[in-house]
Amino acid sequence: MWSADEIAGLCYLHYRTRLPKQGKPDPNREWTSLAAVVKVESGAQREVLDSPGNLQVTKEVVAMGTGTKCIGQNKMRKTGDILNDSHAEVVAKRSFQRYLLHQLWLAASHQQCIFSPGTETGKWKLKPNIIFIFFSSHTPCGDASIFPISEPENQLSKPVTGGHAAGKSPECRSNHNHLCPEDKRKSEKMASNHIIKRMKTDDGVCFSIITEDLAVRHESVERKDNTNQKSCECSAEMQTANKDTGLVRPKVVDVHRTGAKCVPGDLDDARIPGLGYHCVGLLRVKPGRGDRTCSMSCSDKLARWNVLGCQGALLMHFLQYPVYLSAIIVGKCPYSQEAMRRAVIERCQHISSLPDGFLTQEVKLLQSELQFEHSRQAVQGVQTNSKTKLVPCSAAISWSAVPEQPLDVTADGFRQGTTKKGIGSQQSRSKICKVELFHKFQKLVTIISQEDLPDTLRTSPMSQFN
Repeated sequence: MWSADEIAGLCYLHYRTRLPKQGKPDPNREWTSLAAVVKVESGAQREVLDSPGNLQVTKEVVAMGTGTKCIGQNKMRKTGDILNDSHAEVVAKRSFQRYLLHQLWLAASHQQCIFSPGTETGKWKLKPNIIFIFFSSHTPCGDASIFPISEPENQLSKPVTGGHAAGKSPECRSNHNHLCPEDKRKSEKMASNHIIKRMKTDDGVCFSIITEDLAVRHESVERKDNTNQKSCECSAEMQTANKDTGLVRPKVVDVHRTGAKCVPGDLDDARIPGLGYHCVGLLRVKPGRGDRTCSMSCSDKLARWNVLGCQGALLMHFLQYPVYLSAIIVGKCPYSQEAMRRAVIERCQHISSLPDGFLTQEVKLLQSELQFEHSRQAVQGVQTNSKTKLVPCSAAISWSAVPEQPLDVTADGFRQGTTKKGIGSQQSRSKICKVELFHKFQKLVTIISQEDLPDTLRTSPMSQFN
């Protein structure tokens, strides 16, 4: 019915043809990330019965977002008129909520839409022949981005300076910041005793390894504090034979790094050089320049959407069931199926006692072989001989399949071009900020007669938002 490359190609085509130049990166010095939601609609049940061999499937991009930035916690506003998180995945999801709001307005107006009446008064449900697929040009930041590097040297994240492998579970990982002085010295001494060697095979591929007489190392660092004692057992296989060349071809001992920081008060990264730099499975907040953000990583948000749906609390008033994603597709980039599954599905599988209709989804996880033209890797590949420093694009683009003002370009949380004087005005607001989505929701409520409203909206008027 569809493939990962087909969905990726459709999103890239939409980006090139439907989004204007405004808000897109300068390919000579900037890059960005892209995300989108694609509606896949199969023929109605009656059409399937009439001609089972001729099933029609339509695929349409209904929401899209670009962006890489987040505002710091000191810039957040209680008025809800600023975008706190402008990472592409979040912009695309909020653009999707705007699309769902419009579809509910169509449903309430008795027009053609993606919903059919539910069994409860004022409630709607997604038609059974419609699914939604989430696409991201890059692995989501946070836990899904933490996995061992197995690519050649030119794709390594940071130089390897220590020889520890990652721990296996959160309860056996140490917080390097809380090691006692004696253990810190021991840890640093172990790292300094290792030597970085660069080895090359006959085919010219370079690898970096940490070696101490090319032996297999096994070290442990114990965490000591007043309440408990935890250990981080670290091991790494340093070499493997290459039968064709007769050379010793070592395994790379480093991980892809994420800038997302562990949630304060929880376990922290060990930050031991090498495979033990990060702890996996932890909640993280996105990094900020100096000012810490309050925005959870995209891995954490995708995990939440996989349990609670993408519609949000307001739209749930009108829906009998959450709107879940059937698949998540990642474009060509450093990627690990195991890390994606751990971050998006496995971390939430223990959750129970959810309200009716909510459950942890076994969302399909796939990767495309098609690369986004304005991704960091693509721009780096074109600019290999350039001395210009590549930087993330400061703008974010939001697009929704709605008739009125489908496009929105923002910077620093406000519409692009907003001056300091203009902050707080209606013109400065993004169409997907909290207050704008809330106002759209209020308008939807007003067009529905009191007797047709769901029970949760009949009792008290909604005059504020959280």
